[in-house]
Amino acid sequence: MEQLKILVVDDEPRMRKLVKDFLTVKGFRVIEAGDGEEAIDVFFAQKDIALLILDVMMPKMDGWQVVKSIRQHSKVPIIMLTARGEERDELQGFDLGVDEYISKPFSPKILVARVEAILRRSGTSAADALEVGGIRIDKAAHQVTIDGAPIELSYKEFELLTYFAENQGMALSREKILNNVWNYDYFGDARTIDTHVKKLRSKMGEKGDYIKTIWGMGYKFEVDA
Repeated sequence: MEQLKILVVDDEPRMRKLVKDFLTVKGFRVIEAGDGEEAIDVFFAQKDIALLILDVMMPKMDGWQVVKSIRQHSKVPIIMLTARGEERDELQGFDLGVDEYISKPFSPKILVARVEAILRRSGTSAADALEVGGIRIDKAAHQVTIDGAPIELSYKEFELLTYFAENQGMALSREKILNNVWNYDYFGDARTIDTHVKKLRSKMGEKGDYIKTIWGMGYKFEVDA
């Protein structure tokens, strides 16, 4: 499945990297620009940007000017980032056609959630389905097929498989899995993960081998070449 492209525009490299890392994990392809003029050049050169994350205060051309230029030609969703939280800034953004307005500092997870919500509303989200190694995960329908055949998973088994697939190739500790699949307020026994993984592997058949055990740490989802 083709990845949706998101253009992240900020003159701070560390901020761009932070946003890029979180979006990449969710399956998006991130394009970067360091100032407003570069953002305009990249946007019109790419032609298939699905969403912009745009800082307000930048050299050469600020975020407002970028929005004005793009809105003359495109209705692409735009999220504005700014260190200023004044109401007049937000109103100016919405008047120009900005879809969301987030003040710094912000939670990267919240930003990703906003991105996914906007793309769902605009009907351009590919994040509702995930395909990897013959496994297709349909998040909207909560269904999984393996080589075209449906398999029955419990709610938590589905969430666990989705989390693994979205973080393929990454070593995931039991604590991290608990925090993300069972939520941060879960204080139960980490062995519940092992039980769910065992059941999930069984239901996945040969594809269950994609879930590798990292002894003493956790698991890694890795598709065999």
